[in-house]
Amino acid sequence: MFVMKISAIQMNTGSEKANNLVQARDLVACAVAQDTPDMVVLPEVFAFMGASVAEKRAAAEELPMAGQNGGEAYECLRDLAREHGIFVHGGSFVERDGDAFFNTTLAFDRDGAELARYRKIHLFDVTTPDGRSYRESDTFGAGQAVVTYRADTATIGCSICYDLRFAELYRALAEAGADVIMVPAAFTLQTGKDHWEVLLRARAIETQTYIVAAAQTGSYFEGNDERVSWGHSMIVNPWGHMIAQAGEGVGHTSAALDLDYLSTVRARIPVAQHRVL
Repeated sequence: MFVMKISAIQMNTGSEKANNLVQARDLVACAVAQDTPDMVVLPEVFAFMGASVAEKRAAAEELPMAGQNGGEAYECLRDLAREHGIFVHGGSFVERDGDAFFNTTLAFDRDGAELARYRKIHLFDVTTPDGRSYRESDTFGAGQAVVTYRADTATIGCSICYDLRFAELYRALAEAGADVIMVPAAFTLQTGKDHWEVLLRARAIETQTYIVAAAQTGSYFEGNDERVSWGHSMIVNPWGHMIAQAGEGVGHTSAALDLDYLSTVRARIPVAQHRVL
C-alpha cells in the first residue's frame, strides 16, 4: 500500500508581503511538527492578497531561469521544501512576465527543485449575491496549459480556485493521469457557503481522484472594502467522502491518501472505460 500524507494550509493573507511569508513559514512548520506530511499545499495568493491592482502588481515576482534565485515568495517555497524535506505545492502568487501578470502555482520537490508552473486558466470576473464585484482579469492574464507533475509515485494535477467550476479542466487532468488534484483557493464567503463543498466532492467523484483544497479564510481589504474568504480547507477522497476539513480559523488540516484506493474506486465504477463523448 502506498500512502502519501498531505497537509492543506489555511491562511489569512493580507497586503503585507513579509508578514504573509512569515505566516506561511510558521503554519507549514506547525503542520510538519504535528502531522509529518510528505507534502504541504498553500492557498491561492498566499504571498499577497487585497489592496489595489497597482499594489498587487508591485508585489509580483518574475520567475527565475533554471539555476537562478527567484523572488521572496519563490525562495520561501523552495526553502520550505528543503528545510522540511517535503514536497511543496505553493498555492499561487502573482507572477510578472514582461508586461503581463498571472496567478501562478509553483511546486517543488523535497530538495527544493522546481517541479511545475501552472497559470490559472479561468479568471473570476463575477458579481456576488451581496453586490461585490470581483474582476480578476483587471490584474491577471489567463493561462492556457493543463499541468501535472510527479511527486514520488503520485501524479499531481494543478488548478486554482475558480477553475473548480469548470469540469472540463478536471476531466483533462484525470485523462493526463492525475491521482491527486490540487485546488488552492480564496473562495468568497458568499459563494463558498453554498458551493465549496459541493463542487469539491463533485470533482472528486467525476475524476475519481483525491482533491486537496487549501483555502484563504477570514477578512481582508480591497481598498476600503472589507471582504471575507470562506476557509474550510478540505481533502476529499475519490469516492467523494470528505476525509479532512479545517474550520474558519488559520491553521491546517491533514490526511493520509491511500493511492491504492484509487484503483479500487475506478474498478468499482469504471467511468473512464464507459465514456463515449
